[in-house]
Amino acid sequence: MKTGNIIMIYNEETINAVKDMLVKNEETIAVAESVTAGHLQAAFSAGIDASKYFQGGITTYNLGQKARHLHVDPILCNKVNCVAQKIADTMAIEVANMFSSNYGVGITGYASMVRECEDEGLFAYFSLAYNGKVMVSGKITSPEKHPYQVQVDYAKKVIQEIFEHLNSYNN
Repeated sequence: MKTGNIIMIYNEETINAVKDMLVKNEETIAVAESVTAGHLQAAFSAGIDASKYFQGGITTYNLGQKARHLHVDPILCNKVNCVAQKIADTMAIEVANMFSSNYGVGITGYASMVRECEDEGLFAYFSLAYNGKVMVSGKITSPEKHPYQVQVDYAKKVIQEIFEHLNSYNN
């Protein structure tokens, strides 16, 4: 997708639709990322008037940082290599608290093949929390092979999930 001379790798219409719904309801969103390494933050910050709905985000790549900043259970993280639905849920709830936001998004998973995902392929867990309660969560996969493309694919899928959730409440 092309905007002026800039090629958008995220769906600009979907991002701006999310923005419109959040602004209309005077609500905001914040993001806690691991596997997407800032792609969700980049996508939301690219929306028109991003400061009206996007509070910010944090990228935590290891157990120590997830436990320190997002209060995930370090024993569980150690057991599952920081990749589980409960961890994504906690990340979503805690990032909303951290940034004083209504909505929080958490995502953790694998963007390249490692021992933990050899059997089932690349996957990630995501969560969308609203005012401290998980509203949407799930496991996503990617057909992509290159880590950057996997990260972008995950980000697009999570943005679409957020859009669908918000749209179901706004129509």
